[in-house]
Amino acid sequence: MLICEAGPASVKGSPKRLRPSSDSSLRLAGIDVGQAERHVRSEGLDPGAASKAIELVRARGCASQICVIRHGDVVLKRSFECDERDLFWIFSASKPYAAVLILMLADRGLLGLDDPVCAHWPEFAAYGKGAITIRQVLQHRSGLADRDPINAVLSFTNWRRSIRRVVRAQPVLPAGQAPAYLPLTYGFILGELVQRITQRPVGEVLATDLLRPLGLRDTYLGLPVSEWERRVPIIGSGFRGRLTSALANRKFVRRAVIPAAGISTTAADLAQFYLMLMRSGRHGDQQLLSPAILREARKPSSDGEMDRSARLPLRWSNGFQLGGPRTGASSASPFGWLSSPHSFGHNGSNCCIGWADPDRNLVFAYLTNRLDGRAEGSAHLAAVADAIVTGCR
Repeated sequence: MLICEAGPASVKGSPKRLRPSSDSSLRLAGIDVGQAERHVRSEGLDPGAASKAIELVRARGCASQICVIRHGDVVLKRSFECDERDLFWIFSASKPYAAVLILMLADRGLLGLDDPVCAHWPEFAAYGKGAITIRQVLQHRSGLADRDPINAVLSFTNWRRSIRRVVRAQPVLPAGQAPAYLPLTYGFILGELVQRITQRPVGEVLATDLLRPLGLRDTYLGLPVSEWERRVPIIGSGFRGRLTSALANRKFVRRAVIPAAGISTTAADLAQFYLMLMRSGRHGDQQLLSPAILREARKPSSDGEMDRSARLPLRWSNGFQLGGPRTGASSASPFGWLSSPHSFGHNGSNCCIGWADPDRNLVFAYLTNRLDGRAEGSAHLAAVADAIVTGCR
């Protein structure tokens, strides 16, 4: 039987939780989750490696969920200090959802990745942005930068105000010249493109075209009032972490449509999302994306160049971060020291992460509510990932 571990309540004012589940009828990816860990040995994940990962997660001392899928079977699914259906705000691990909506529109012939953004959004061309392509936005090579992070944050719960900021933005680099990570603007550009092309709100498109077909009932872009009691509060350390958590724990923030950072979900749902992507866009008898568009999405666009915004040598593709060693970096990627260069996914503020590794037929989703320094958080994510990868046979 699947064990869902629960520890003592960790935060004041936390949602109702500590509800360990032994429901063996739950299903994920067509697999009986209640029987998932029965297959650890036969499906090639060493039990000792799983135990090591669990030790690392437990030692972190925060609310967390982890879900690992190998060869299509759930081989590890645990919750700590929360219920398995409690909802984590996953920060920038949200970005691939917006990217996938763009890929779906490209698949349908409604846009081309090399189209200028202004071909679908004429106002975007203002202030020298006319040459920026959709592909360059996906690659974080638009030449734009969130140079005024305070105003960006003050605007990010107001869609119209955020879009006005995007229209008024001026490039700081020639489009395509170098990667420069866009923490918030990225999502508003892609989200506005989705809305202009479909003539529907981006949250509605995400729900009807992606989440419902995948059966993801615990994933939301903007947390509904009805689900508020299921949210997991963020715990920040240091000045920046405390400031971020104080803001992100506010109801008006969690409810807002913020495509680059505002997904609320569970580790199980995040793993299912990446399982579909690793299976070349297929879920059951549905082909949600073509294998061709996903091959295009996973092509490296930056193979360890120094990112001008993150100031790290990051590996990017067309909508995802990539695993593998960081050229010239002294610290591990949050994907882990042992990660395959073909693995793809996205980190979320070094407290949440999801990725798929086609080489190992492995999906990894790990969500926590502990927000602390970049180096410490990234090292922890890497250690848990490496523990799992070490156990793959």
